[in-house]
Amino acid sequence: MSIALSSTDSALAARVRDAIRDVPDFPVPGVLFRDVTPLLGDGDLFRETTDAMAAGFAGAGVTHVAGIESRGFILGAPVAQILRAGFIPIRKKGKLPGVTVARRYGLEYGTDELEMHRDACGPGSRVLIVDDVLATGGTASASAELVQDVGGSVTGFSFLAVLDALRGAARLERFDVRTLLRL
Repeated sequence: MSIALSSTDSALAARVRDAIRDVPDFPVPGVLFRDVTPLLGDGDLFRETTDAMAAGFAGAGVTHVAGIESRGFILGAPVAQILRAGFIPIRKKGKLPGVTVARRYGLEYGTDELEMHRDACGPGSRVLIVDDVLATGGTASASAELVQDVGGSVTGFSFLAVLDALRGAARLERFDVRTLLRL
């Protein structure tokens, strides 16, 4: 499985890596959490990051950007604006009003369930899915299935970082997957 780097600017990648804080044993013992809030607090770096996350998909005909709760919302909304696309929130179970579709998925430390509005997109929609980190691929795979369940097609995925050791990219091998960092 090949993952394309979204930016060839090694200086940007280094600045992004320096801004990500590693938090051991969160949310459970044994998990190393990658905290992107320091990156979000730097206005210039935040803007450069979302520009780079969108750049690989400019011209791909993206009609919607789906952001995965919750950091995917923060990164996905500006990516949607850059691409002049609509935004779709993909949320944890019970957080969306109205009629939804749902998918259960595995995490590196358990299981969870995601939902999306049934009318968020439909046939002919070209959806880019955005999140901060690709770990095991469970959340990303479930998100792709949600988009497909309502008739949309997944144009690709744009991640801030991919954790190579957890091999989540293998679950997305049929999609165009781009990232700023490989950790």
